[in-house]
Amino acid sequence: MVSKKAKESYSSVTEMVLPNDTNVLNNMMGGRIMHLMDIAGAIAAQRHSNRTVVTASVDNISFKRPIYLGNVITINAQVTRAFSTSMEVYIKVITENIPKKIKNKSHEAFYTFVGVNDQGKPVKIPELIPETERELELFKSAQQRRDLRLLLDGRIKPEDASSIKSLFDGKD
Repeated sequence: MVSKKAKESYSSVTEMVLPNDTNVLNNMMGGRIMHLMDIAGAIAAQRHSNRTVVTASVDNISFKRPIYLGNVITINAQVTRAFSTSMEVYIKVITENIPKKIKNKSHEAFYTFVGVNDQGKPVKIPELIPETERELELFKSAQQRRDLRLLLDGRIKPEDASSIKSLFDGKD
């Protein structure tokens, strides 16, 4: 299986926030932004794996800034690391008030996707090659995030989470 560069997975989705996307305060609904983040992340994961993908997990999403009716949102996604059948994808949301010329990062999260075959069974996916300093930083820290996800899900024990073991034993 041929390895792929991180930049090959990059996806970007841009949308305008319309009335049907908002709550009674004219702010974008959290579920709607999570849905769009999931789509952008799935596109990145499919580009990396050349497979159908399913969402396996979503890390914490903090709604730090409201996204207003009429704002334009751009969601950027890129695979940060590929494991055997799963991929971690970093997703960042930028909001833009075009008339006022204001841009802000409003959300970011890590999603995990699994490549599957036609029967929905997990399949092996290509390794990821980070090239830039930022890609390498995300690649290296992905193992810690993965171990924490598996630990919180009860799929591994603290002593088996080697990349974050020092958090539990009091040693650095």
